[in-house]
Parts: sequence; structure tokens; C-alpha cells
Amino acid sequence: MRQIIQDLSSGETRMVDTPRPSPKAGNLVIDSRQSLISVGTERMLVDFGKASLISKARQQPDKVKQVLDKVRTDGLLTTLDAVKSKLGQPIPLGYSNVGVVADTGSVSDFAVGDRVVSNGSHAETVRIPKNLCARIPDAVSDEAATFTIVGSIGLQGVRLVNPTIGETVVVTGTGLIGLMTVQILLANGCRVLAMDYDPNKLALAQQYGAEICNLADGTDPVEAAMTFSGQRGVDAVMITASTQSNDPIENAALMCRKRGRIVLVGVTGLNLSRDNFYEKELSFQVSCSYGPGRYDPSYEEGGNDYPLGFVRWTEKRNFETILDLMASGKIDVSQMISKRLSFEDAPAVFQSLGEQKNLLGVILSYDSPDEQRQQRTVKLGEGGRSPSPDGSPAIAVIGSGNYASRILIPALSKINANLGPVVTSSGLNGTIAGERNNVPESSTDINAILQNDDISGAVVATQHNSHAALTSQLLHAGKDVFVEKPLAITHQQLANVREAYATAWTTGAGPRLMVGYNRRFSPHITVMKKLLDRVQAPKTFVMTMNAGAIPPDVWIQDIDVGGGRIIGEACHYIDLMRFLAGDKIVEVKAQKMGQNDSETVTEDKAILLLRFADGSHGSIHYLANGATSFPKERVEVFANGSVLQMDNFKSLRGFGWPGFRKKGSWRQDKGQAACVAAFYEAMRKGQPSPIPPEDIFEVAQITLEAADILRAQS
Repeated sequence: MRQIIQDLSSGETRMVDTPRPSPKAGNLVIDSRQSLISVGTERMLVDFGKASLISKARQQPDKVKQVLDKVRTDGLLTTLDAVKSKLGQPIPLGYSNVGVVADTGSVSDFAVGDRVVSNGSHAETVRIPKNLCARIPDAVSDEAATFTIVGSIGLQGVRLVNPTIGETVVVTGTGLIGLMTVQILLANGCRVLAMDYDPNKLALAQQYGAEICNLADGTDPVEAAMTFSGQRGVDAVMITASTQSNDPIENAALMCRKRGRIVLVGVTGLNLSRDNFYEKELSFQVSCSYGPGRYDPSYEEGGNDYPLGFVRWTEKRNFETILDLMASGKIDVSQMISKRLSFEDAPAVFQSLGEQKNLLGVILSYDSPDEQRQQRTVKLGEGGRSPSPDGSPAIAVIGSGNYASRILIPALSKINANLGPVVTSSGLNGTIAGERNNVPESSTDINAILQNDDISGAVVATQHNSHAALTSQLLHAGKDVFVEKPLAITHQQLANVREAYATAWTTGAGPRLMVGYNRRFSPHITVMKKLLDRVQAPKTFVMTMNAGAIPPDVWIQDIDVGGGRIIGEACHYIDLMRFLAGDKIVEVKAQKMGQNDSETVTEDKAILLLRFADGSHGSIHYLANGATSFPKERVEVFANGSVLQMDNFKSLRGFGWPGFRKKGSWRQDKGQAACVAAFYEAMRKGQPSPIPPEDIFEVAQITLEAADILRAQS
């Protein structure tokens, strides 16, 4: 199938071939019929991509601060790599799609063949969570239904205004969202004054029943609003324009009556005048996209609805409301369609959006044959995987999130590994990563690895809750496995992997198993290990991870998905201490910070204590309550009258250490590339895994025990 993506670094808009998304529980797989280019919104993305790096920075001052903090802690070169990688990750375009359900993902509310609207992208097939989809009434055409998502943005703003019959409302900006907002307000019994600089859009607003104010002819918007309201001031202002100017906000305050309401749906400058708001006791609110549920992972990804009695209008119920208004004739979008085009013409349209200022809605139609949409594996580049000239083993990759696409796949490509397919659930990320790193195929079918005798091994880089199951499948299939940490997030999962590994080795030499504990492979840790191996006496380790705070609803904090940050991240330091100590862990203790529920929601402020068989011991301080400007990681070792101190994988210093004083580097190096390279080299040469399996299982067990202790303290 094909999809439209936008490169944020170069500004290029292009169409890519990508595999059909695989079915997923709670998600609908939808074959597209039509989608809407929301010209104003999507023009902003295209223009951002074409802008210079300095211009991008000016548009995102909050991101600039993050970059400067990272430069101070991680160094300039590491930060530049991260920024380039972030900007170089293309994004899918589009958010208003109409199609036919091809797979229900076990969702009982829908059936195969249903016509549905969703916030899906411009693609021949999309996979969308059920709460972001709505069934289309028979009275609404596909073409009209494509405006549903745009209309829902306006509807949510109207709900925040909470208008009553007869109230006067100004709508500033008459693009697609503004024109939909005008119609919703009129249907609600309001008198509406539409303001814009475009006479054609204003004429359409007037046709719907609004009064108009053409700002292009020099009309004073405040005076026009006062006249419209009988000199009382309007009851509310909805700003649906997109501008950097503060004028819309300033004018809105001046034209409102006392205790008037202002709702920002679009984008505008926000330098507010306190006097204007204070004297009139004005209310100001920013509307969040389609409505309640937006950006809530539990609602959108988890499919958990809000109770109707407590949250009457969710984003899905807003979708359904817009469709009902269309079906009853209260919203008419026919005059808002500027062009109707074939999907094949989309890239050219996007490239010229900046030159076509008078466009409103552009409808894309999809008429590709079914067999083209059904492909689960697509060839990239020159096409297809061929045997390696030197007979090197083929290694595939499962998952293409940020770490896999930015670190693991490029590391394999750099050492000329014989790469098999990149297999992902959605298809697009695997295709993008594959194109960049000379991977021959992208797939959404795990059997492209499991049932392919030419594939010797695989990297597992998916969400944490799937690591153990995928690792077990691959081991049972006789494949070497490099699994990005953690190996498992429950004791049962760990037992399953142990069983799969033992079974695979019952007939002799079995497949290799390795976990991506990359810090072992950092050049600074390599030096530290060599120095410590000279010391026979017990050692004391003090390790600090200034992990930084992340919201409780981020997936890694979800015990059932990410396993929590101790299992998902602190495992790195449990392994690192095990590696440097060089002996078995015989005891683990842990203490979480906080004594009440509000402080113990997450386990990311904790101290772990480890004791080793040789008498060594150490503490791991995993902390989410530090400053981002402080270095993220520090390792200190006290041994035999000497001290080693490693800061953020950039510098290593020795105190009282005979023959060693310091090791520095220009670039932070956590050993990520060396780790995966060592594994592939073991595959190539037929050697054991670089990390012994007994270490892997021991660290996984200790990590789970530490998490158990912390959770028991809640």
C-alpha cells in the first residue's frame, strides 16, 4: 500500500510503498475511500519542514531549551546527532479519513464492511483505535464525512464557549474549522459575526447565515463587533485563525462584554493584556483538538471510554454529533471543497500548498486495486534480500521505534551486516528506517522471520511487554536473539524464556541469546573493567541515574506494558554493577521515596542495594526528581584505597590509581553500537553470546525482585 509522509528536515512531501498494517486488538483496519487535506493545518506542517533550522528553532523555543540542556550534559556532537535524528524522522500527513472496515480487531461495535470516518492519515489502508472511529450514517456521503474530524475541532471549541440561544459570537478566521464553527453556532441558535481577510471565505460564511467583517478593507474589528452586538459587547469570541500576531486576542478582549468568553481553537500570539481581562472578568480557554480523550493513552490506545454520565462529550461522541448534523442538513460542506483529486496527485498538491492561499478543502480519492493494498511485505531500494556475498548470517529487526531506528538499525548497517526485513506492526516506521539503512524489505508479518530459513537471527526492539513472547518464539524457531532490554517484565515471562532457551539447547548447540545491556561495551567502562580486574579486594559501587521525570501515563510507567522504570531502565545499572563486580549477586534490597499515595504512584525515585558473593556491594540511585541540567549518569567505584569516577559516558577519572589519571572523549558513548556489533560478530564467527546467558538470567531475576520489593511498599 502507499502513504504520504512529510520530511521535517528537508520539507519534502512524498509517497512511499509500505506494508499493510497488521490486525491489532481494539483497532480497526480500514481501506480508505477518501481523505481530506485540511489545507490550513497541513500547510503549516509543510512550511515547517521547508523552514531553515534557525526558523524551526524560533517556532519551538521550549525545544531549544531542551537542546541547550542536552549540550551541557551530553556534549555538542551527541546533541547534534539527536536533533538531526529527530528532525529526520518523517511524519504521516492527514487526519481525516473515510473508508471501509476490513478487520475489526475484535471490536464488537463495528463490522467488516462498515463505512467509517477516523483520524487516519493519507494512506490506502490505515489502522486506527476504535475510539477514534465513528460509523457514517447512510444519509452522509463519503465526501461529506471527510470533514467530520475538522468539524469536531470546531465543535469542541463551541462546547467550551457553552453558548445559549440568541447569544452573539464572533468567529475570527474562516478556514475549514472556522466555517464549520460558524455553522455549528448557527445551528445552536446564535447570531454569528465572521471575520477574515479573505472575501471568498467570508462570502461562504455569509451564505451560511453569518454576518461578516472583511478585515482586508481596513474595517476596525472591535467597532464592527460592538455594532453587531448593539454596543453591549459580544457574548463570546472563538479564534479559529492561525497567526503569530497578538491582534486576535487583544481584539477579542476589547469586543467582549463583561464576563464574556474567549476560546482559542487555532494558533495565535498569547501576550495578553491583564487590564482588559481584569476589568471585564473575561474567561479565556484553549480548546484541545477533538475533545475529551485527546492525547489520553488509556482512552485512545487502550480503548477505555469515559462514563457517559460524567463525560457527556468525548472526541468520538463529537465525531458522531458532526455526522448527525450533516445527516440532518444543519451542516453543509459542499461549498467548502476546492478540489477533488486522485491520491496519486497528492505529493504535488502538498508541495504547492504554500502558493495556493485560496484553497479550503481538497478531497483525495483512493481507487487502487485490492491486491496492492494487501501486501504485507514490500521490497525497498533495489528490491529484495539476496544472499550475502561473504556468507554472513542474515539478521532481521522486529520493531522500529526511536531506539531501533536511531541506534540499532544504523549500527548494523554501519558494520555491513546482512540485514533481513524490518518487521513492524504498522509498517511505516519499518519502511522509513529500512530506506535509510539499506534494508532490503519492510514487513508487518512476523512469519517473514520465523518461517524463513535464510534468517539466522533477529533483534527484538518492540514495547517491553512483547519482548519475552517474541524471544521465546524466535528461540523455538532456532533463531539467534538480541533483545533490547528488558528480557521480561514478569516472573512468568522470564520462566517462559528460560524454558524456550533450555529447550532450544537440548539437542546440542542452540541459538544465542543476548540482552542489549550496552553500557558494558562503553569504552569508558571497558577501561574501568580492566583496572578493576587488578583488584582482588571487595569493591563499593555508587551509581546514579538522573533519569528525569516523565508523566505517569507514559507507556513505560505502565506496569503491564512497559514494566515500570526500574524493570525497563534501571536494569541497565544492575547489569553494569554485576559486570564490574565480576561475581554473583547474592542479595538485593530496595527503598522507594515517599510515604503516601501521591508520592508513590510511580517507582522512579528509589535506591537499590546489591551485595555480591565476593563481599562487594553497591547502591543504584534511580532518581526522577533531579534537574535536567545535571549529568544523567555517574558511576563511582571505591576499591583498595583508590576511586574511579565516570561521568555521563564522556569522561573517566582515577583518584589514587597507579598508572591512570583520566580518559575523556569528544562524544558521549554508551556502547550502543559496540553492543549490537559484538553480537553480530559472534553470529558471524560462530562464537558464544558476548554476555553469558547465566548473567542475563541472573540480572533479569534480580531486577524483577527489586521491582517486587518496591511495589510492596506502595
